[in-house]
Amino acid sequence: MEQADGGETEFLLDNRHLYLRTGRMTTMLKIRSTVFGAIHSYFRDLDFTEYQAPNFVAGAVEGGSTLFEVPYFGRKAYLTQSWQLYAEAAMPALERLYTIAPSFRAEKSRTRRHLTEFWHAEMEMAWSSNDDIMEHGEGVVRHIARSVLDENEAELSSIGRDLDLIANYADNPYPRMRYDEAVETLQGMGVEIEWGQDLDYSKEKVLTADFDVPHFLTHYPRVAKPFYHRPDPDDPKYVLCHDLLAPEGYGEIIGGGERTWSESEILERIGEEGNDPEAYEFYVDIRRYGGVPHGGFGMGIDRVCTWLTGSDHIREVIPFPRDSRRVTP
Repeated sequence: MEQADGGETEFLLDNRHLYLRTGRMTTMLKIRSTVFGAIHSYFRDLDFTEYQAPNFVAGAVEGGSTLFEVPYFGRKAYLTQSWQLYAEAAMPALERLYTIAPSFRAEKSRTRRHLTEFWHAEMEMAWSSNDDIMEHGEGVVRHIARSVLDENEAELSSIGRDLDLIANYADNPYPRMRYDEAVETLQGMGVEIEWGQDLDYSKEKVLTADFDVPHFLTHYPRVAKPFYHRPDPDDPKYVLCHDLLAPEGYGEIIGGGERTWSESEILERIGEEGNDPEAYEFYVDIRRYGGVPHGGFGMGIDRVCTWLTGSDHIREVIPFPRDSRRVTP
């Protein structure tokens, strides 16, 4: 489908039930199934508990501008952007938990890697540092790559994917670099970026074009990340966070880090962003009843599938894609 012109692409999207019968889409769905299974097996083998959260929520996780507002019996509610806040509520009891669930972002982005409804693998773990969470991020991605290689060799070959490349992603360690180093690298490549800016996809694409394996990008500026990221005690203008950037120009597939776990600090961080503390009362309340150091991450499963299959567009790897222009069929 990635080679179709605009009219043909729209025709295939309008008649998705027929496109699902093609050899290429069948291949994608088989690989996708392996990816989902690998995520479950990774976490369950390490004694994580699968845990669910509501899809109707009262507040934002990633920013109010990307919330889908829905009527809710005379009140306003929103479709969830993430399982995280509700996972943190259960974290003191379960300590190691994960989910695979849809998330919703009202982004008008018309890029090859954005969907308004996407599948999210998230985890949360008590008594963990940013380094601990990165170990699990690397672990699950390498396990996914190995599972796809072991279970879908024929499918990968049929779409022309280099098996040695996937083996490299499965077998080799993932380097880490700080945000400051990434900014210096991009500036050295002639990319316009100022310290304090988040890295959008255009910058990630340049940065990751020559990566041979995924790289972790750590220690973003405090001003660039949401309230739940914990400021670095050694230098509070940074937060203890990370993004995992996939090679070949695919960019971010995981975002995570340590959480702001004390009551005073979370109230300060919520206030910094101008959010209403009442909307997060239950989230703050968690910290009043014995909050503990913890962290977690969220992984875009559709992005992982796009990267591992070498696809040109994220809609190639999901049965019925939803973006800013399409809600049918």
